[in-house]
Amino acid sequence: MELSSENNQYKKVLIQYLEENQTLFLNEWNETIKIDEIDPYKEKIKENGYGMYALVIQTFKGDLSDDMLTKLAHQVAKERLEANINIGDFLYNINLGRNIIIRNIFGANIPLSHLQEFINAINVHFDTFSYHAVTEYTNLTNELIEEKKSYISENHKDKLAVLGQISSSFVHEFRNPLTAIMGFNKLLKRENPELKYLDIIDYELNQLNFRITQFLHTSKSDFNEEQIEDISVLNLIEEIQELTYANIVDASVNVEIDIFPNFFITASKDGLKQVFLNLFINSIDALKDKEHPRILKIHSSIEENEQIIRISNNGPVIASELIETIFEPFVTTKELGTGIGLYVCKKIIESNDGYMNCESNEALTTFSIHFPYDG
Repeated sequence: MELSSENNQYKKVLIQYLEENQTLFLNEWNETIKIDEIDPYKEKIKENGYGMYALVIQTFKGDLSDDMLTKLAHQVAKERLEANINIGDFLYNINLGRNIIIRNIFGANIPLSHLQEFINAINVHFDTFSYHAVTEYTNLTNELIEEKKSYISENHKDKLAVLGQISSSFVHEFRNPLTAIMGFNKLLKRENPELKYLDIIDYELNQLNFRITQFLHTSKSDFNEEQIEDISVLNLIEEIQELTYANIVDASVNVEIDIFPNFFITASKDGLKQVFLNLFINSIDALKDKEHPRILKIHSSIEENEQIIRISNNGPVIASELIETIFEPFVTTKELGTGIGLYVCKKIIESNDGYMNCESNEALTTFSIHFPYDG
């Protein structure tokens, strides 16, 4: 009881000492704090410092509630976020105030046994304030990031909606005559098998049809409407190699296929064919400006319950910042690219329960396609 009475007596001494030396302490703090000249809340920093000092005194008077400390902490966090100033400056200023108070209260001539208890209380006060402020700052920052992500996502959706409208008109105007031309070209090949250039015409028509299909896919919400079947990846890759033969020869690309003969994927064959065709064409385009040798590798493997197909080329490296967004719509490494090919590829693979990755270094750029495998 005597100890408690003594403690209360020294607490009154500390309160009086803090009140009498408030101007001195705060002036020292004002002269040493970090304030950015462009900070719109620079005057509020000092005001909040005074408020924090008053709360320290209220702590020892027993008048301070958790709500009061939390309210000031949240207010400061909001101001720091709106000021867009390094949060480190805020923490520096808080700890500077703490150090000034603790260093100077030794002048109150309070016995060390009691003073240590008061110092612990000051530390808890500042730690609690910092915790609430930084937590609120983090929460507000995350909310802002989510808002930006949502805006970007909605912006992409708007672009895709417009593209979908364009696609409908585009397909209506071009698909019917294109189908007729492709049909008549097949008749010509059947009736005149020796006629030159029909294979080239057939290839180019298929390429045009493929590009039209890409635009169609960007406006589709469901990529999984086609029949699912067991597909021989080796046979499909060899088919893609035949389709792109003219491009491969023209660009002098060496194609290296390392696919297990019994490597089968359960997926949409038309969808997977479109993915492989897009990756082949992209790889060949990337290799055109590369010195020889120009290599396109296709490799299959089973790793950790996954079936993986890797399509690699030794063309130019893709910048790391572009890798992060390369599967987003309208992102492209090509000067005249639309930026929808890889987006469509990713959506097709995901609709078949898989996922895609991209890695790029000085040696190889690799697009990997992953499907679940249960043995």
